[in-house]
Amino acid sequence: MKEKNKNHKNQLGEDNINIDSKNISETETAEDISLQYENKRELVKSGVLGAFIGLAIIVPGVSGSTVAIIFRLYEKLLYALGNLFKKFKRCVCFLLPILIGAIIGLVLGFFGVKTLLNLLPFAIVALFAGLMLGAFPSVKDQLKGEKITAPRICLFIAGLALPIAISAFSVFVTSGSESLENLQIWHYIVFVFLGYVVSITQLVPGLSATAILMTVGYFTPLINSISLTYWKSNPRIFIVYICLVLGFAAGLLTVSKFLSHLLERKRAPAFFTISGLSLGSVITMFFNPEITEVYKGWNFDFDMWLDLAIGAVLFIAGAILAYLFVRYERSHKI
Repeated sequence: MKEKNKNHKNQLGEDNINIDSKNISETETAEDISLQYENKRELVKSGVLGAFIGLAIIVPGVSGSTVAIIFRLYEKLLYALGNLFKKFKRCVCFLLPILIGAIIGLVLGFFGVKTLLNLLPFAIVALFAGLMLGAFPSVKDQLKGEKITAPRICLFIAGLALPIAISAFSVFVTSGSESLENLQIWHYIVFVFLGYVVSITQLVPGLSATAILMTVGYFTPLINSISLTYWKSNPRIFIVYICLVLGFAAGLLTVSKFLSHLLERKRAPAFFTISGLSLGSVITMFFNPEITEVYKGWNFDFDMWLDLAIGAVLFIAGAILAYLFVRYERSHKI
């Protein structure tokens, strides 16, 4: 009888341990993604990430999501956006440095990089393309140990082809710039949807907000609308801005949630696609409506060869710099 009771107690103890282990496991899974900044270096990284997200609106092909992967902040970014209302304080504290960086990046991109793009367009694009290519190994790192299968290769090819197809459409099919004046009610609905689409480009590595806006003919009009003179003559442009922001915010909240679940359940297939998107974005930096206009202006003279030479040097320098940073990230695991 004692032996039976002893065995029964042991069984209960094992059951309790199993239940506790299960609870602990569930707790660890729920709290697996920490949004707390441990030091100032992590804060700086988030600010830099935000700056690249801001630049992505101005420079064709630049992907803030790729930078997030390099900094190991991609999944945290998706988690924070997807749980903004559920865990408001934690998520806001994590996202605030990124938001500040994005504003700075957008301002610098508009007033600084845009000026440089007007002076040395090919060279500046080459620099950013080099940075994106040099950073690609950090995306590839996410696939270590994963099997290469036919479906996954197809996902990689599809990811590679998508940004190229979007750029090709924007170069060969679009009819030019659209007007932001005399808009009808349905136009504003389109701008909400367009803001939603642009938000997707900020969350999916390899997609370019600039390329999307060029495809629909609104990139140049929106850029040119940012001036006091234009605001005074066409104050209804602020309704356009509001519609874009509303669509953008809705996209960030919903798409981030979807991507978080996708990475959690289908991580390997997702990153095979992301790898293709990242490489495709490098190609599209040299193949989009703005850079195509640069090619048309080349006359095989000294200025063209100088632009090519500077571009080649900056491309190599950007690639080396980004790759060295990736290696630093690998070794320090920061």
